Amino acid sequence: MDRHSIVSVGVVGLGTMGAGIVETFARSGLRVVAVEVDEAALTAGRAVLTGSTERAVAKGKLSEADRDALLARVEFAVGLAALDGVDLVVEAVPERLALKRQIFAELDRIAKPEAILATNTSSLSVTEIAVATRRPERVVGMHFFNPAPVMKLVEVVKTVVTAGDVVADVQALCGRLGKVAVTIDDRAGFIANALLFGYLNQAIGMFEAGYASREDIDAAMRLGCGLPMGPLTLLDLVGLDTAYEILDTLYRRGGRDRRHVPAPLLRQMVTAGMLGRKTGKGFYTYAKPGSATVVPDDLTPPATETSEVDGARPVATVGVVGSGPAATSVAEALAAAGYDVVPASDGAADRLSDVDLIVAAGSPVIEYAMATGRPADVVGLHVLDSVVEVVPTIRTSPATTAAARAVCARLGKTAVVCPDRAGFLVNALLYPYLNDAVKMLEAHYATVDDIDHAMKLGCGYRVGPFELLDEVGLDVALANQRALYRELREPGLAPAPLLEQMVTAGRLGRKTGQGFRAY
Repeated sequence: MDRHSIVSVGVVGLGTMGAGIVETFARSGLRVVAVEVDEAALTAGRAVLTGSTERAVAKGKLSEADRDALLARVEFAVGLAALDGVDLVVEAVPERLALKRQIFAELDRIAKPEAILATNTSSLSVTEIAVATRRPERVVGMHFFNPAPVMKLVEVVKTVVTAGDVVADVQALCGRLGKVAVTIDDRAGFIANALLFGYLNQAIGMFEAGYASREDIDAAMRLGCGLPMGPLTLLDLVGLDTAYEILDTLYRRGGRDRRHVPAPLLRQMVTAGMLGRKTGKGFYTYAKPGSATVVPDDLTPPATETSEVDGARPVATVGVVGSGPAATSVAEALAAAGYDVVPASDGAADRLSDVDLIVAAGSPVIEYAMATGRPADVVGLHVLDSVVEVVPTIRTSPATTAAARAVCARLGKTAVVCPDRAGFLVNALLYPYLNDAVKMLEAHYATVDDIDHAMKLGCGYRVGPFELLDEVGLDVALANQRALYRELREPGLAPAPLLEQMVTAGRLGRKTGQGFRAY
């Protein structure tokens, strides 16, 4: 097939993802045949498409004339028979292998011999789907990201039998759509989901264990790492049933890493029909099914005035124990907010006898606390951009924690509370994700640039994992990962050998001019 001959495409499945793919194709001038299983599903899919284009017009991102032309290029039909003349078919039905194989077997009989058959699967084996046809060489993965009209990434997944010209045709088509195509082999989760869902599953485990509240987990990652949204909010958007299927596939096909075993709470929520925004209830409660508006529920923390919290425990003088950049950062922030700061790097009790609050800038906090002789008055503070991790120990009094939260409010930062464990909250979620990216590179699955592109363009991250590693320092990342592994003894948290080797070789990132990239 000539690379410019794809002029008509079919899309099977018109849920949020499928309807977005239809819009993406139609925006680029392609004729689209949009197919569903019955009239009710077709009507719902049409409503998703028209609603999206209406919002684009209202925001000034699409003219009324362009909207009308876009919709005119879309033909809606019930049944796969309507796809007999298209050049490319993209399947976007739920993540169930048996269902996808059935659809591809039917498409094989219906579609013209030269047509390309593509699956939008986010984690299933493209190879297992392809062998349901008599043309596996013309089957490819074409994984769009939600919302498809906006997100720039498409993961193009080739199997061991996918023809080279098919891959080239799909790559060229992605360029016509204004997308960046990252071409990879058929592996569980591909790039983005393989890195994303380990992190999301760990966040569920933290919430399930009572490690931190849902609000604090989300605020920590959004404000502390600059992510578009917190992990639990993102799970509600993706759909908890979809997340469960992806994690289950990652575990079964991705090496049986225990970090990919779906958290028990996730399975329970899916069984209970709490699937996220689409059902109106997930980790949060929404105004109605499909709404993005969060409403209060039984887990919503009560609003507390800063003055009320601070009034119970006035703080004027703060002792700071610890040393290094973390202690300096905390001390400078406190001084800038008007507190009298008493540094005591060794936690000497005689220097801290008259302070109102003792802050530990290091881990584990309990060791600093016991050295002061006043453990009830000690709390850890870890400053990260606009968020501060407040870390009470098992000896910290509730009044001390409340006072620390009030101090954070005076600093103009959001306080998130988490226990005294390696990595606290942000680093405990961040560094395993970075370590997984290094392991992916080490396995020669994808390049540094492709992995960074996947996370920035597919997940909306500010920087890719290798850009971030070079920014924070590979030695810092290794130290944090070692601390997590040493405390939790989880095999999947073992530092990537490549990371160890680069640190040993002195390639530490920007500060040495050489990391995963040269500077």
